[in-house]
Amino acid sequence: MRRVQPLKLSALAASVALALCALWPVTASAGLFDDEEARKAIVELRNRFEQSQQRQAQYEETERKAQVAQLAELTEQVSVLRRSLLDLNAQMETLRAEVAKLRGTDEQLAQANKDLARELADLQRRHKDAMAAIDDRIRRLEPQRVSLDGKDAVVDAPEKKAYDEAIGILRKGEFAHAATALAAFQKRFPSSAYNGHVQYWLGNALYGKGEVKEAMAIFRSLVSSTPDHPRASEALLALANCQIELKDPKGARKTLEELIANYPQSEAAQAGRERIKQIK
Repeated sequence: MRRVQPLKLSALAASVALALCALWPVTASAGLFDDEEARKAIVELRNRFEQSQQRQAQYEETERKAQVAQLAELTEQVSVLRRSLLDLNAQMETLRAEVAKLRGTDEQLAQANKDLARELADLQRRHKDAMAAIDDRIRRLEPQRVSLDGKDAVVDAPEKKAYDEAIGILRKGEFAHAATALAAFQKRFPSSAYNGHVQYWLGNALYGKGEVKEAMAIFRSLVSSTPDHPRASEALLALANCQIELKDPKGARKTLEELIANYPQSEAAQAGRERIKQIK
């Protein structure tokens, strides 16, 4: 099973640093923390982060063991069915031999053959249905190949299911619920091939629920961390829209100029050229 490489430690450290900056703003006049309190806060945050990572690892190990157990159970079921089929085939052969030995009229022999054929056909149908059901259950547990903006990626079945469910919620316009589902996906699958797309759609969900500044931070983070991502140009356009809504035309113009300069051939850049003409 091929997996995407985990996020680099430096990116995690940067996220922690950003979180500290967001949670503990310090001004010259406030004087809320001295050096000792700051160190304690950092240690506590680091401990919480490490505990979260440990819980995540334990959860993933439990998931893996459960999948292995399910596969083993299904394999055993297949073996049992195969043995049953062999036994039934042996019984059918015995029945054929007994029928051949029967003495009676041609009608009796013909009826016996019809019954035998009917039983055999029914047995084959039931065996086919059982095998199809088992194959379907096994297929649901196997990694799946998906296309993300024209690029192929391999993801686990639970991973694809969680992503599809979150996007389905977003498409219904349930932005608060969608934001929660997308954030939960990031925590559950930190190394997923879906993560860039999840980040983009999380920004849209936050914007939809009115958290414009939070959406801006998500869009900027996507562009900064993965500038070559297929959604990076759209993230810049969305960022400019947020700035326009917050009455920051200067910032919006700068973002649109960045979009046009870095992604000149993108559809987002074309829209940005029209948008920049409207900014006064």
